[in-house]
Amino acid sequence: MVRLVRSPRIDPRHACFKLLIRPSKIHRFGVYAGEPIPANRKVIEYTGQRISNREANRRDWGKYTYLFELDRYWTLDGSIGGSGAEIINHSCDPNLITRVMKGHILYMSLRRIKPGEELTVNYNFAKDVGESPCCCGAKNCRGTMVRE
Repeated sequence: MVRLVRSPRIDPRHACFKLLIRPSKIHRFGVYAGEPIPANRKVIEYTGQRISNREANRRDWGKYTYLFELDRYWTLDGSIGGSGAEIINHSCDPNLITRVMKGHILYMSLRRIKPGEELTVNYNFAKDVGESPCCCGAKNCRGTMVRE
């Protein structure tokens, strides 16, 4: 069963800066900086229901998924207990990077982010994910969210 996040929100317990959700030119909704974010700072933690990768494979069907593989055994399903990080869109020229530290998935700023700027991360999907076209609009867009 695929769960669609219908009313996305930012959980302030997991965000280190003021973040806003609004419609995105990239895809559906996006997360935007509500204040300046310095470079090399934790911005938000990706949270969700911790499930086995086997269960994640069962849930990974449909148009929208909010699954983030934590390691070779576990995945977080951001559609259940998500912090709002699950709404962050992919870009081939992202302003965030993912760091997995002690069982936590953190989004860190790569550079200074201006208020009103959409937060983006490179999803780096594995090649076995299948066709995942990219609509980020970056000058260096690869046309796919699959890693090279």
